[in-house]
Amino acid sequence: MISPRAMLLLAASARLQRATSQNDSQSVASPCMSVCQMDEATGLCVGCLRTLDEIAQWGNADAAFKRGVWGRIEDRLVQIA
Repeated sequence: MISPRAMLLLAASARLQRATSQNDSQSVASPCMSVCQMDEATGLCVGCLRTLDEIAQWGNADAAFKRGVWGRIEDRLVQIA
């Protein structure tokens, strides 16, 4: 599914997003890794571990939604590790 290197990068990025979550007006970086391939078994992108719905909503979403997605990515990383 997701490469070990991508997992490490996503985990580090997720920790950074959590650490900066005190300022909701701060821009939230996208987890996209330009892989954009969905895993049929899980329904998650193999690059960023987002669902199609999360990917589709990202561009118009507020910071709270984006931080929530990062939290779910962290949870998914724990589940597959």
